[in-house]
Amino acid sequence: MERLDCDRMLVAVMELGSFAAAAERMGTSSGQASKLVSRLESELGVQLLKRSTRALFPTEIGQAYFDRIKSILDDFDALDASVRHASGKPSGRLKLTAPLTFGTSSLVPVLIAFAKEYPEIELDVSFADRMVNIVDEGFDVALRIGRLSDSSLIARRLSDIRIIVAASESYLRARGTPEDLRQLAQHDCIIDTNFREPLNWQFRDGSERILSVAVKGRLRFSNAEACLSAAASGMGIARMPTFIAGNQLRSGAIVPLFRQYEMPPLGLYAVYPPARHLAHKVRALTEFLEAHYAGEAEWDRGW
Repeated sequence: MERLDCDRMLVAVMELGSFAAAAERMGTSSGQASKLVSRLESELGVQLLKRSTRALFPTEIGQAYFDRIKSILDDFDALDASVRHASGKPSGRLKLTAPLTFGTSSLVPVLIAFAKEYPEIELDVSFADRMVNIVDEGFDVALRIGRLSDSSLIARRLSDIRIIVAASESYLRARGTPEDLRQLAQHDCIIDTNFREPLNWQFRDGSERILSVAVKGRLRFSNAEACLSAAASGMGIARMPTFIAGNQLRSGAIVPLFRQYEMPPLGLYAVYPPARHLAHKVRALTEFLEAHYAGEAEWDRGW
């Protein structure tokens, strides 16, 4: 197993770019990390890494070795997990990341139900709005919202994520209900700065054309729940996902606007690295999520 330790350390060093970071991931010291890589180089009889006081980078043969050994280790780990759990319940530590607002508002109850059904799985969940590097940061699964770019990762679509525009009845009585998209420019809009273009709201007309409307407003939040709260308080018109707004839409605290111009829904995806043998715990989670989110999303019902 010592050779495996050496190979795993090389992979960690090349993925993270330093002995210190690799040592932290592997739970050892920087000195031990360096020794393991040096031992591997000695056993193979080649230099895998070029080292200096400022930089660490692979040799040509080191890069070629990394490309092969990384996939071999991934397959080994997946096969090991698959065999270990073939006749028993899924178990072990499962590291998951998800968007902050979706995670805290909608995902937590689902994960609690999953944890109750699979008591031998240890969940380690991180909520963050940044684009996490699943492989480099050691995550098993990531939940992502949007239109995914091409990637080597495996993605399973779980649900639609609709984006709507809404305001409270009190605001609309005071300021009037906009009948034309262009009238949004004369209204107080509540800006969610998490959107890629927060001051340009996009819509789709009956001819499938994408319409971009410039908006303005004195309230800006980097959080959809804050935008919802402001809209429900009569402070303006907000653009937000329905997984945040569903309860307030059902209660009538806010009303949707321009439903005929709604953009095609985004997707909620479970994303994970490819592997010849998918870990039993990862399969259990993705299948549980698929079953839970099947059909019309709960947050889109009843309004």
